[in-house]
Amino acid sequence: MSKQIGGKVAVVTGGGQGIGRAISLRLAKDGADVAVLDLKLENAEAVAKEVEALGVKAMALQVDVVDRERVVAVMDEVAEKWGKIDILVNNAGLGLFNPFFEVSEEEMDLQFNVNVKGLVFSMQAAASHMIKQNSGKIVNLASQAGRRGEALALSYCMSKAAVISVTQSAGLALAPHKINVNAVAPGVVDTPFWEAVDKKFAKLMDLPEGEPKRQAVAGIPLGRIEQPEDVANVVSFLAGPDSDYVTQQCYNVDGGNWPS
Repeated sequence: MSKQIGGKVAVVTGGGQGIGRAISLRLAKDGADVAVLDLKLENAEAVAKEVEALGVKAMALQVDVVDRERVVAVMDEVAEKWGKIDILVNNAGLGLFNPFFEVSEEEMDLQFNVNVKGLVFSMQAAASHMIKQNSGKIVNLASQAGRRGEALALSYCMSKAAVISVTQSAGLALAPHKINVNAVAPGVVDTPFWEAVDKKFAKLMDLPEGEPKRQAVAGIPLGRIEQPEDVANVVSFLAGPDSDYVTQQCYNVDGGNWPS
């Protein structure tokens, strides 16, 4: 354990599984106390137990990031119990995929509400505490889908492109308060989320299950599927002191799958 953020308080939304779990555990290994937030309380509680096993404090809290009042209440609860919020990782997200002419207004609204508005609500609520200490690190989860278009993922790509833009604007707004705001853009990550994506794409593309994922992985220059820990490693850098002079950036963490 490097303990590079020992004594810091971190909040991870969507921390109950997949990438969020890996991030929660990595920040704990780095020495932070971690509040694990998730829509499913049982998932958050399971990860919180893993965090505590690493020798730091943990708490599990249920939150739907679209519920602004609840988001504020949860951030206030963390700050009241532990005295501050030093790090926020916005990992909570939703992925919906449909052909172009089947993308409904309801789908676009839901996708944007969770991936963008919920992210902004969380930033505002956490930053209100960070400003008091004149420091903080915010890391948003974008996606390679925010860097390029995908024929079957219009609303998802739209929302993740917005995350990159929001990161830039928030970085400017919070820079005077010494709060760094950055993002990471993962690629094809070996999580339950991508298993669901594979099944959806297989149905839409009339392919056997597993084939869309195989094709996606085959195109990765580094030759393997991404692991949640690959994302967590970069989040660790952005949450720690080595990134003190970095803000408004979006780091591709995709094995070279998308160059820009």
